[in-house]
Amino acid sequence: MAGEKILVVEDDANIQELIHYNLSREGFKVVPAGSGEEALKEVSSTLPDLFILDLMLPGMDGLEVCRRLKGEPKTCDIPVVILTAKSGEADIVAGLELGADDYMTKPFSPRVLTARVRAVLRRKAKAASAADAVIKIRDLVIHPGRYEVTAGGEIVGLTSLEFRYLHTLARRPGWVFTRYQLVYAVHGEGYPVTDRSVDAVIVGLRRKLGEYGKYLETVRGVGYRFRE
Repeated sequence: MAGEKILVVEDDANIQELIHYNLSREGFKVVPAGSGEEALKEVSSTLPDLFILDLMLPGMDGLEVCRRLKGEPKTCDIPVVILTAKSGEADIVAGLELGADDYMTKPFSPRVLTARVRAVLRRKAKAASAADAVIKIRDLVIHPGRYEVTAGGEIVGLTSLEFRYLHTLARRPGWVFTRYQLVYAVHGEGYPVTDRSVDAVIVGLRRKLGEYGKYLETVRGVGYRFRE
């Protein structure tokens, strides 16, 4: 697990140095950012494997940074560990509800922080391997290794594009994807696809899936989700 890039968003130079020393000693590559704005600028060029994020930052606060990171397709799956002096229940709940993967309060143990970072990265690795797992929803089976979908025991003839849209949605049931997030997940950044094109793929999927098309739900004004 050594060698992962950790972006530490912390304006206190002493805490930055403490985190840098301990994580670097464990083999991590540590990149400092003294503000939320600096962190967002950093991720526009290269992405880290994990964020350590203070909440009390100059300018943009940590909750807003977390909100932006979790709202962008290219950074929404990168783990966030909040490390802050804010220990109130409301602050912890707000951070976790925004998508943070862990929450630690100051003062903190560098050894515990390192252990938490490793644990979060292990969970991320397991989630990545789960992306290749077969998905079964009653009689609907999605097999990513074969690029194959069966419904009621019958193979559904999907195009490669239709399969990738279905697999992206089914991997995270209940999660609402905007059209832009779907396009980014399937094609990558900067792919020229219109909202109408995305809608056409979903319509085609529903038609081919027949009664199982009901699992593809429209969230009005937002996008689509796979029913939980």
